[in-house]
Formats: sequence, structure tokens, C-alpha cells
Amino acid sequence: MAEKNVSLTKQDRISVCWRSTFLQGSWNYERMQNGGFCYAMIPAIKRLYSTKEDQAAALKRHLEFFNTQPYVGAPILGVTMALEEDRANGAPVDDAAIQGVKVGMMGPLAGVGDPIFWFTVRPILGALAASFAMSGNILGPILFFVLWNVIRYAFLWYTQEFGYKAGTAITKDLSGGLLQKVTQGASILGMFVLGALVQRWVNVGFPFVVSKVTLSEGAFIDWESLPLGGEGIKSAFMQYTSGMALDPVKVTTMQDNLNSLVPGLAGLLLTFLCMYLLKKKVSPIVIILGLFVVGIVLHVIGIM
Repeated sequence: MAEKNVSLTKQDRISVCWRSTFLQGSWNYERMQNGGFCYAMIPAIKRLYSTKEDQAAALKRHLEFFNTQPYVGAPILGVTMALEEDRANGAPVDDAAIQGVKVGMMGPLAGVGDPIFWFTVRPILGALAASFAMSGNILGPILFFVLWNVIRYAFLWYTQEFGYKAGTAITKDLSGGLLQKVTQGASILGMFVLGALVQRWVNVGFPFVVSKVTLSEGAFIDWESLPLGGEGIKSAFMQYTSGMALDPVKVTTMQDNLNSLVPGLAGLLLTFLCMYLLKKKVSPIVIILGLFVVGIVLHVIGIM
């Protein structure tokens, strides 16, 4: 690796950290936080690249898709700054390596950042501030504002510095293939997280009826013969847990058949279709609008 001729100063890194506060400032449905990420990287890019052509190429490189929990984007910025710094000094760090590390880190870190900040730190600080505010003490909202921002910015700065130092360590061993291993591992981890989220977030249902079967006497709950009050509820619950149906007619939908075959199969196939279209350079906006149109049409005609 070529010896460094240019490096980021502490002031540059502070500027990047401050700008990362606006990571979601230009959030969009196509590439989500890419504008905010690119905006945060501008001080580093200006320091590392002297020509307008190199600066423009770097800006374009960071306008690719990016999305994570806003605060855990800081260590990703740190690693990215280190990779850009070594690239500017002649190291063989290409666009795919930088984007691969970013994509591989953003998914797992988002899964950590959401429960820590949104479901732990913020509720605790909110409860503390509310206890003051309920007694009429103005210290409540002030305390929440100050503590939240101190914790937030401290986390942004120290994790960004950690990422910057870790990224520098990665690029020191380019000849041994460490960067390639990290990139490959990050990509695999990102795909693993994506696969785990498909079942949770992609929901496709086909509720149209494919068969109706009238059940024989004793196979379903006779609601009219149940006693009134709590005894009737208890009896219905016991009959249901013993395997009796709720209605005299068993209705089977297409979704029931698909679930018996492979649960979540339709959602998985839809995800593969979207990945294929993205690989063919179809705009995410076109895909989103297409899903809206197809979903509405299929719902109107009763298929979905």
C-alpha cells in the first residue's frame, strides 16, 4: 500500500459527525438515506480529493442505496472514511468494496440500534423527564433535551472514531486479502439479515376460496346448544381445544394450501422478483408503483 500523502484531520471528522445528524434530512423511497450519507461525507471528500472529477466520482459513489438506524450510521461513516482515505492514497480499494462494507454493516447495526435507542434509552429518559414535568417542574423537558442530545452525540462521535480506526486497520493488510474477506463477510451477513426479515416484513395473502366442505354433526361447535354465561364460554373453549371446528362449513383458501406447502412462499418469491428487477436496473420507484397497482387490481378482483 502506498504511503499516505493525505489524511483526514480531527476537524474533518468532527464535521462529518455533525453532518451525520441530518442523515435522514433528504430521506426518499428510492435510496432512502443516501442523500444524508453523501452530505455527511462531503468534508472528508473535499479533504481527500483535490480535483473536481475525483470529488464528483466520490459523491456519486455514496449516492447508492443506504438505510440504517440514524445513530448507528456513525461507525459505518467511520469505516467508510478510512477506506476513502486509503483509496485516495493509492490503495486498491474499489467502489464495490466500499459499498459492500456499507451494505453489510447497515442491516445488522440497524437491528441493534432500534431496540437500544428507541425502546430503551428514549423511554427511560422520557419517564425521568415526565416525573419532573408532572409536578410542574420545568426541569423535565430541559432534562430530556439535554441528556438525549449528550448521549446521542457522544455515541455518534465515539463510534465514528471506532469505525475510522477499525477501517484503517482493515486496509493495512490489503496484500493478505483482509479487505476482501471483510467485504465478503459483510455481504453474506447482509444477505442473511435480509433473508431473516423476509418472513417478518413481506406479507402476501391469497384469501379467495378454493373449497367449502360441510362438516358432519359433532365435528363443529353447536353454538345454540351451549349454556349461557361463563359455562357456555368454558364449554366452547374446551370443544375448540379438542379439535372441533367453529363453523359447520370448512372453508379452504388458496393461502391455506400455500401455508401447508411452504409458509411464506409467496413473500419469498416476491422478494426474489424484486431482487431480479433491481439487478436488471429497474428503478425502485417503478417497482414500488408496480406493486401498488398490481396489489390493488388483484384485491379488487378478489385474488388477494
